[in-house]
Amino acid sequence: MSGMVQGKAVVITGAGSGIGREFALAFAASGAKVVVNDLARNVETGVFAAEEVAAQIREAGGEAVANTDSVAEWQSAQHIVQAAMDSFGRIDCVVNNAGILRDRFFFNMSPEEWSAVIDVHLSGSFYVARAAAPHFKKQQSGSYIHMSSSSGLIGNVGQANYGAAKMGIAGLSKIIALDMARYNVRSNCIVPWAWTAMTSSVPINTPEDAARAEKNKRMEPKKVAPLAVYLASDAAYDTTAQIFGVRANEIYLFSQPRVMRSVHRSEDWTPETIAEHAIPSMRSSFFDNLPGVALTTWDPI
Repeated sequence: MSGMVQGKAVVITGAGSGIGREFALAFAASGAKVVVNDLARNVETGVFAAEEVAAQIREAGGEAVANTDSVAEWQSAQHIVQAAMDSFGRIDCVVNNAGILRDRFFFNMSPEEWSAVIDVHLSGSFYVARAAAPHFKKQQSGSYIHMSSSSGLIGNVGQANYGAAKMGIAGLSKIIALDMARYNVRSNCIVPWAWTAMTSSVPINTPEDAARAEKNKRMEPKKVAPLAVYLASDAAYDTTAQIFGVRANEIYLFSQPRVMRSVHRSEDWTPETIAEHAIPSMRSSFFDNLPGVALTTWDPI
């Protein structure tokens, strides 16, 4: 078995199902040794989903171990990374994929729903990435791959917790790329469009929602995996601090915030002159208040 990540050791969180499972299988097929992390159990068998995926990799001739620690706590995140060190003697890549949804309109969202999503997505991404950092620094190499979302980069109705976490992950990835560049460590984001158990739980309230869901089923989770394998490979040595998207057979490169317009006066600004001059000068460049789905109106390719 050989491939672009031959011999590399990779930790993939949330790898018991959906996109994470496809990541684990693809990395293993390309020669990586995989820590399959997931704390969920198969509802039918009661077996940890991580162990089922790890067993599938081993049966195919690959190397994999299962880990069932939570990403949402500092100490358990240390155990996830240590599983790679104990099993494979090194760690070369972290894929921060674990996630949950607690969708609700902002004005109805509870503190518990907010914290649960932030803890897993944003804090979990930091904890696992941070646990790997000393090893990456010591070996002067490594790569991080984080899952962001158009819900954060653009916006989506009823996902204040999820969107805030995913926007935060984009910022986290960029700072990691800056801080770790001196150690030859890369950090990138993937924005995946895929039909999974998590995304299928989004409520369908209208015929339009139902029609969109049917189209979204074309976006198979396995189509996201090749980009992740590439980003972890040595071929991506000069690819860092980027945000990519995958939607069926399309790969996107997202823009990142930059100054677009500037206005100035010789005198200090006042609220009145801002209303009279600054805002009218910039209004033509304002972004519309639209959800992400309104900006990807074509069918998945």
